Amino acid sequence: SEHLQQARIPSGSQEKVSVPDSGPEMAESQMAVAPVVTSKLSVKAPEFYPSGYNQNFADSSFEDEYDGYLTLAEYVQDFLNHLAEQPGCFETEIEHFAETVNGWVTADETLQELVELIYQQATSVPNFSYMGARLCNYLSHNLTISTQSGSFRQLLLQRCQTEYENRDEAAKGDETARKQFHSFVLFLAELYLNLEIKGTKGQVTRAEILQEGLRELLNVLFSNPVDNNLMCAVKLLKLTGSVLEDAWKEKGKNDMEEVIQRIENVVLDANCSRDVKHMLLKVVELRSSNWGRVHETSPHTKATPENDPNYFMNEPTFYTSDGVPFTAADPDYQEKYQELLEREDLFPDYEENGVALSGPGDQYFNDLDNKMDPEIEEAYEKFCLESEHKRKQ
Repeated sequence: SEHLQQARIPSGSQEKVSVPDSGPEMAESQMAVAPVVTSKLSVKAPEFYPSGYNQNFADSSFEDEYDGYLTLAEYVQDFLNHLAEQPGCFETEIEHFAETVNGWVTADETLQELVELIYQQATSVPNFSYMGARLCNYLSHNLTISTQSGSFRQLLLQRCQTEYENRDEAAKGDETARKQFHSFVLFLAELYLNLEIKGTKGQVTRAEILQEGLRELLNVLFSNPVDNNLMCAVKLLKLTGSVLEDAWKEKGKNDMEEVIQRIENVVLDANCSRDVKHMLLKVVELRSSNWGRVHETSPHTKATPENDPNYFMNEPTFYTSDGVPFTAADPDYQEKYQELLEREDLFPDYEENGVALSGPGDQYFNDLDNKMDPEIEEAYEKFCLESEHKRKQ
């Protein structure tokens, strides 16, 4: 009994305790079992999804999930939303979508409706203009229906023409009208880059009517030099500048020179913000470097300043003691650079006796941190509004 008292088992323990053999009465092993806890989990509980998870687009394709639509508008709109959610599925699902639409669009009214749905999505949903242009290009070559009003491409260009005719009023309108106009301009730019037209000899070309339209839209934007109009012109030129200039040069035109001159006049005369003027000058700089396109020299010829115009393009810029900038392209580069190396203190205003004169808490640094590029600020505001809208839904 003394052994049993010393080997008393704590409550809740499931361990088996051995005690010395003290006779037949101790033959049975001593065991204590904890009470069984009943689980509250149920096999019938619904499947858990994290917050913000959309199970409609989880692991299946569009055609697997969406059947039984009553109208063309419902089907097309859901597919457009699906593309906006998962743009990477374009290649794998566009063929099935085109086949379904081919069986559905059988009259002039339904074709007009299809064009309008795609146009509205491409000009109202942020960042969908590129995907919308790709979709338009695919459908223009794969839709078999051609009504009395025209083919898909013809109706699409007619829809764009309707918006194009209101360009002057839109560029002078209020903030909402200008914002809608800018979305149209950028969609037209994406159409120009992505819409392929097959010539009579089988060659693939771009729509020349869009080229002329973009030229006129640039004139309208520069003729109304408020900040957001000029920012739209900057985006348009960054997107299509190189392609437009190549096309104009093939025709012997110097339209891009005229555009650059308009930009310089705006920078000098227009009452726009300093940041927008800086963005316009960056476009001029981009065009001076052939839109960032670096042409390789012949593989048998070593690149030199004489045979490669881009030889010094990526060289850093230095400054003399008088603040005069210079690069490796300057004739007296070696002399100026040696003077730079011999200077004892390269940054006299930054440090004194090992102590930084300004730091992260300084007002100068705070001003730098708080400033935001206009393009980045616009994109950030759109992101915040979309996030807030999704959260409320």
